[in-house]
Amino acid sequence: MTATLLPAFLLLMQVGPDPSAGSMPGLPDELANRPERPGASEPQPQTDTLATCLRIASSDPQAALDRAQAWREEAQTDLEFAQSAHCLGLALVQQGRLDEARRAFEIASGEAPADNLSYSARLAAMAGNAALASGDPEAALPLLDRAGGQALAANDGALAADLRVDLARVLVRLDREEDAALALAEAREADGDDPEAWLLSATLSRRLERLGEAQAQIERAALLNPRNPQVGLEAGVIAAMSGREADARASFQSVIDVAPGSREAERAQRYLDQLAPEEDSFPE
Repeated sequence: MTATLLPAFLLLMQVGPDPSAGSMPGLPDELANRPERPGASEPQPQTDTLATCLRIASSDPQAALDRAQAWREEAQTDLEFAQSAHCLGLALVQQGRLDEARRAFEIASGEAPADNLSYSARLAAMAGNAALASGDPEAALPLLDRAGGQALAANDGALAADLRVDLARVLVRLDREEDAALALAEAREADGDDPEAWLLSATLSRRLERLGEAQAQIERAALLNPRNPQVGLEAGVIAAMSGREADARASFQSVIDVAPGSREAERAQRYLDQLAPEEDSFPE
């Protein structure tokens, strides 16, 4: 099967979504937008005072604001200053005051103890996420970049990989795909066992028509997370774009088998339906 004989739905994957057919866009949502990852960007509470303040913020943000401000007036250590600003930021998020929350998280990151770069990195990432939530990805870029650099300096490979993946997603949204590819390369270097970094790398490489790189990256993702339906779906797309229709069929079918009824299974079935019938794939 040559590139000129690719089904129309695969060509659409290279140029963008087909609203009428529901085809997957060249840059799927999973690459441009981070799914919810509970606890991934929020530092674990390090004191009972912070834990209490965060708990109050979830139900009564104004009370948490008052408590955090009072805490700051009494704070004596860098950690107390950082944690009070941390709670202040989350209370502001709960009130929808995202610009103020971003500033609070930035202050908290700057106040974090010098020997706790991972905490500072997580707080900087929270500032970046607040900027994203307020619709300002340009403001999020330097915050996420700084956060990732701090995590790398702290030798926290898992955190650094997560933050470089987040940075790559923002770069993709800003149409800076080459910069996103570099950020994903840093994520893979920071934590070679992060399946998300390998999956998103494969997706972006496929979008950039670097199919050899995409194949190697999706194979690594499959090795690390073999039952992830997103991995199987991307493997099928890469195989189809590379002209390996039998492999594409096998990958799409594996998604249906592993995650029946899922969004990925529905996509896989659509792609199978739109592929040419197997007996017609290699005409004489």
